[in-house]
Amino acid sequence: MSYELTIEPLGQTLEVEDDQTILDAALRAGIWLPHACCHGLCATCKVQVVDGEVDHGEASSFALMDFERDEGKALACCARLQSDLVIEAEIEEEPDAESIPVRDFAGTVRRLEDLTPTIKGVFIELDEPIHFQAGQYINLEIEGGACSRAFSLASPPSCGREAELNVRIVAGGRGTTWVHQQLQVGDRVKLSGPYGRFFVRKSAPEGLLFMAGGSGLSSPRAMILDLLEAGDARPITLVYGQRSRAELYYHDDFLALAERHSNFRYVPALSDEPKQSDWQGFRGFVHEAARSHFDGDFRGVKAYLCGPPLMIDACITTLMQGRLFERDIFTEKFFSAADVQQVRSPLFKRI
Repeated sequence: MSYELTIEPLGQTLEVEDDQTILDAALRAGIWLPHACCHGLCATCKVQVVDGEVDHGEASSFALMDFERDEGKALACCARLQSDLVIEAEIEEEPDAESIPVRDFAGTVRRLEDLTPTIKGVFIELDEPIHFQAGQYINLEIEGGACSRAFSLASPPSCGREAELNVRIVAGGRGTTWVHQQLQVGDRVKLSGPYGRFFVRKSAPEGLLFMAGGSGLSSPRAMILDLLEAGDARPITLVYGQRSRAELYYHDDFLALAERHSNFRYVPALSDEPKQSDWQGFRGFVHEAARSHFDGDFRGVKAYLCGPPLMIDACITTLMQGRLFERDIFTEKFFSAADVQQVRSPLFKRI
């Protein structure tokens, strides 16, 4: 059985399959709805039901309170239609955003590379090319489809059929442990995508500042490669942080890019490198390296942040202290399976 879903204020109507969530149906139709955790805990995907009935599924009672359910609110990532439905959603117009329907893909693992002691590069040859905007991510099926995990695409869109993922192993993490310990070259895998609203505002004239930590380098790497391939002449700066030199992957590649492109600057930073090492670069955290490089003044750039939550919080504070404000700061809000258990009530919000 299927139902019709109408999304206002777009006025678009689409068919929703039985047991399909509002969010999944919208994304597969190329319609962006705000979302983040996809587990019914963060309330980012809250919509207003104007007409019809839904099953709220596993929506948290903190993210969707009883009085909100009575008022006709629903979480798009959990809600399933029980009749034809009309909803209202807060959809922001983004002139640089592409409307790309989410699709299912299959491919073969062609290469596995230990990029660092904790980060593995996974190179998948897809049966057909995936179209996406640099900065977006995919959901990879784990353990033969038992579950799925989200990973940013580290390769630029020009790679077409080759999808590169940079996967950092997380202690006790089911998905990352499977990738690091069980996935083999030659294995067939399934994935869906593209997902996400993290992309470069290419129509904006400002320079670009990318701030990344850990395996959060994936999206900025794809974005920077895409920009340089297209001959973008704006100033581009990457400030990338790791704990030690052993974890600083693609370091030589970025040094080479900086040599070839006069508008690209690369600022690596190590926060826990042994004092006796021969490291000549910045010692400290990403936000400290950025403050030093820009002399505390970030006016005239758009900033793209990707990395651990604590890093992003520190970077936002530093950027705002340097006179850059919300309209010019973009982050990829990524929730791991472990993070989902720690999402706070929507009554407590902060940047």
